[in-house]
Amino acid sequence: MPDLVDVSTVEDRAARIPLLDAVKGLACLVIVGHHLARYGPMSEVAFPLAPALIHWLSTDGRLAVQVFLVIAGFLTAGSMAPAGQLNAGRPLERIARRYLRLIIPYLAALIVSVVVAAIARPLLHDDAVPGAPNLMQLLAHGLLLQDLLGYDALSAGVWYVAIDFQLFALSLAAVGLAAWVERHWRRGIGDAQDIGDMSNISDSVARSLRAHWVAVVIVFGLATSSLVYFNLHAELDATALYFFGAYGLGMLTFWIGCADRSDKHGSPAAWRAGFLLLVLLGVSALAFEWRSRIAIALATAVAIAGAQRLHWLKSSACPAWARPLAQLGRMSYSLFLIHFPVILLVSAVVSHWAPAAPWIDAAGMVAAIALSLAAAWVLYRRIELRPASWRAVLALFAGLLVCGFLVSL
Repeated sequence: MPDLVDVSTVEDRAARIPLLDAVKGLACLVIVGHHLARYGPMSEVAFPLAPALIHWLSTDGRLAVQVFLVIAGFLTAGSMAPAGQLNAGRPLERIARRYLRLIIPYLAALIVSVVVAAIARPLLHDDAVPGAPNLMQLLAHGLLLQDLLGYDALSAGVWYVAIDFQLFALSLAAVGLAAWVERHWRRGIGDAQDIGDMSNISDSVARSLRAHWVAVVIVFGLATSSLVYFNLHAELDATALYFFGAYGLGMLTFWIGCADRSDKHGSPAAWRAGFLLLVLLGVSALAFEWRSRIAIALATAVAIAGAQRLHWLKSSACPAWARPLAQLGRMSYSLFLIHFPVILLVSAVVSHWAPAAPWIDAAGMVAAIALSLAAAWVLYRRIELRPASWRAVLALFAGLLVCGFLVSL
């Protein structure tokens, strides 16, 4: 399965959940380690020092991305349907805002990647180094269409920005469809009441039931379709349908928490029923065909549901030891975007000028992690946290095209 990145942090920075941020911070370090172990010669030279760790990072470290998929779905459900109520107004504006927030740090990181790749090509002869880009490749990346159009990625992992955008749009379409069904259902009940049918049903009760269940049913159906069909076809891994199973598990987990709230709609029995249905969906998908990535997604969803039940997702519930990881989780998007060019640059320097020795290359790997964290902090503070604007998008898009043209000369 391709490497992914998490972009859920940029949807609503005001709605922070420290424990989830801490989990993302830990998973983020695993993915950086995965790319370090997989790309460039440093891990091969340092392999004798920690063979089990490097092998695990290279082969199974990628599974940590399932954590980000589930958490992204969880946060998306909270954004689109807070308190279990549908909130799908102005869909085009929301999609445009999502693109705007994703694309600015993404374009900035791509500019760095294009420049670093040009520096690394004569120094590092490795398949991990991207080739010189062409105009259509740059345009496709800027429009988040590179994988759908079959262009090589300019940096590891950034293609998932396009997948996240697709997942967000698909989720918004599902919630919008639920709102449309609810409106027509309400109109039908109103017509029936006008002619005397269903006179014993309160319209407010019927509307409440619809608002809490229609979106859940639609998302459940999409997640089931993904888990038992789309996720089994690797040729679909450039589309949201391939990944919606894990993403949908996160959305369903959020709504399970809504069923446990102490209002007139919540009840422990409803929470238990929803939790068992979530587990049944995941276990059935694994019984249909075992996939370790889906097992990790299910375990993540179950853990979040349990943390929700125990009220561990409150800001005050985050333990002190997890706060540094929570800070790292808040800038995980920037770290995912920028760490690969840093790894390439360090690999090029170490392989070209330093003697090949396990301890030297291991030190290079540690330096790559530290420099990646520093670069991510700069990108997060200077770019990601700044107010987004279309003027900034156009400027960065133009900068990417100019850099691509210059390095291709």
